[in-house]
Amino acid sequence: MVPILSTPRLRLAAPQAGDLNDIYAIFSDPVVMRYWSHAPWQSRVEAEAWLARVENGHATGDAVQWAIREMASGAVIGTITLFKINTANHRAEIGYALAQRAWGVGYMAEALRAVIDHAFGSMALHRLEADIDPRNEGSAHALGRQGFICEGILRQRWCVGGEWSDTGLYGLLATDWAARAG
Repeated sequence: MVPILSTPRLRLAAPQAGDLNDIYAIFSDPVVMRYWSHAPWQSRVEAEAWLARVENGHATGDAVQWAIREMASGAVIGTITLFKINTANHRAEIGYALAQRAWGVGYMAEALRAVIDHAFGSMALHRLEADIDPRNEGSAHALGRQGFICEGILRQRWCVGGEWSDTGLYGLLATDWAARAG
């Protein structure tokens, strides 16, 4: 049900129970989770619950979740998701997380391109949206490199660990993506 997507250095596939140690390491890292919409995981039970939600999203068609695997090491270094898939309006949200050790080498750009190609190709979506903390300059840069445009700011949308944070709403249209490729 979840297609395997490949890039020169990465393999994106549905996460499996055997990936949970790597995924737990990512989502329990306070630096990775600094700008996330929930606090870092505190126990592996949260990773197991996450996998159950992922599998449910796949079964219902509400989401498509990939584990990002580095081909060279075989390790899972991140996740990337299309969620809140709205087939009537050909729209979905995109979200992602990457282990610190994999930052700054272009892995997220590769993963984003593969998923965006799939979303606008096989899935025939018209619009992708991303919701990020505006302070997350790395994420804003990653989205901008793919052609996403910041369409607005929602003030104090999330409260994580007692701290309020804004949301930067980004959008990318299939027509914009096609124009970049052409």
